[in-house]
Amino acid sequence: MATIRKEIMIEAKPEQVWDAVRDVGAVHRRFVPGYTVDTRLDGDYRILTFANGAVVRELIVAVDDEARRLAYAVVEGRMPLVHHHATFQVFAENDSRSRLVWITDFLPHELAAEIRMRVERGAEVMKQTIEAEVKAGSQCHMKGDEK
Repeated sequence: MATIRKEIMIEAKPEQVWDAVRDVGAVHRRFVPGYTVDTRLDGDYRILTFANGAVVRELIVAVDDEARRLAYAVVEGRMPLVHHHATFQVFAENDSRSRLVWITDFLPHELAAEIRMRVERGAEVMKQTIEAEVKAGSQCHMKGDEK
């Protein structure tokens, strides 16, 4: 089985990063907007529509608030995946910085280059989105303090 591990340093409190990660129905707004354009929930499943029109169905395996860990598996999609399971876990680096660890296990191995490219692009969007949300929230807070 192939594994891709990506660590993303995010300038945000771990609670803020986890809040975006655990919001499984708002991936297209809070986590990877533009990369995904729609998210629909169907029980324990979510259906993601990507900017290129591709649609995948994922099983949400676990949302663990105590460990700040989300586990999911792609169960239907356009790639010929035989197996896919991934996790996100949020760790505190300090009071205002977090490390988001994304681990993806999959088969067949031949998809490694394509999946790595998707992980790299997704990681960039996640970092930008969460940091922008935190910055916008702090600016709103500062404006409220001025009144």
